[in-house]
Amino acid sequence: MKRQVIPYARQSIDASDIRAVTRVLKSDFLTQGPEIEAFERDFAKFCGAKYAVACSSATAGLHLSAMVLGMGPGDLWWTSPNTFCATADAALRCGASIDFIDIEWGTYNMNLGLLEDRLKQAARKNRLPKVVAPVHFAGNPVDMEFLERLRRRYGFKVVEDAAHATGATIKGQRIGSCKWSDLCVFSFHAVKIITTGEGGMITTNSRELHEKLCRLRTHGITRDARNRPSSRKFPWYYEKLELGNHYRMTEIQAALGRSQLKKIQAFHTAREKIAAGYTKQLCQVPLDLPHLTPGARSSWHLYSVCVQGGENLRNKVISRLHRAGVMANLHYLPVSGFQFYKERRGEKYMQCPQAEKFGREEISLPIFPDMKKQAIQKVVAVLGRALR
Repeated sequence: MKRQVIPYARQSIDASDIRAVTRVLKSDFLTQGPEIEAFERDFAKFCGAKYAVACSSATAGLHLSAMVLGMGPGDLWWTSPNTFCATADAALRCGASIDFIDIEWGTYNMNLGLLEDRLKQAARKNRLPKVVAPVHFAGNPVDMEFLERLRRRYGFKVVEDAAHATGATIKGQRIGSCKWSDLCVFSFHAVKIITTGEGGMITTNSRELHEKLCRLRTHGITRDARNRPSSRKFPWYYEKLELGNHYRMTEIQAALGRSQLKKIQAFHTAREKIAAGYTKQLCQVPLDLPHLTPGARSSWHLYSVCVQGGENLRNKVISRLHRAGVMANLHYLPVSGFQFYKERRGEKYMQCPQAEKFGREEISLPIFPDMKKQAIQKVVAVLGRALR
């Protein structure tokens, strides 16, 4: 009998997604056509933002965000150590410097009380960050209203890393509305809440930032007649205004994204049900279970638990889960601990003991919309045996 293997995550593709992609494959445009603009409109409306800009990945979106905010040498970008490296790399690609604000236990998001203390110290030294980039880890939003009060007091910009948080809400506001931020970046990687295979999206309420994002994702080139006065009467002319990148999404990806977006409420309902099942069945197991930010509705991209016993036990538990066909994962080793960052020009980053503890103890349990009840029960049973 073949062993049942349960992945930690997987995409949910149905016939409607396949029809959407096939329709574009039979159309006149595979790139730079109407499907991308339609996806951007649909996504902006879903989030409650004025503008959305599709791009090739969330990594590209973060880099574009750093570029349009003018990050450069001498500027500071503060973010969470509990994230994928792209959140920190966005600023480094612009020649700026980074630092990290440790996480709070339970939500595993940036500790905003600690951030406030660091801002007070930085203000006294006249060394405030230009950008703070909170990460909505696992789909659980940061308290953006509290962060907004700090932004008004200290004058930094805010870029939300919402790679995990498509459709999540905080205090009634959907992540991506940019009510309390300048830019918000999403991921549509295969295992995210909705997928375009690879791909990302940036939302904003700033017309200026929107126009610049659109240019920079296409080499810094524009066909807008306002920016090419010498050739205004010829619509086939174009002008290069700045150094940009090739960060575009394809029509094929956009069609898949539009189709997936129509199903996002069903995806959320399924993920919430799985998360509730885990919480109910694991409450008596010696694990630290995730806690939501007050006023938040998570998109439950991940269900993270922490083993009460340190790194050796955590690694043994993951090994036992894998042997049983439960492909648990690890999110994340703290970015601040990687050798690449430690060696950068001798910079010393803030100590992040909570993120380091999390990196030693965390296990990401399988969670995806098509996960069956029997699979959830198997994960819980195998995990329980592994911890005995």
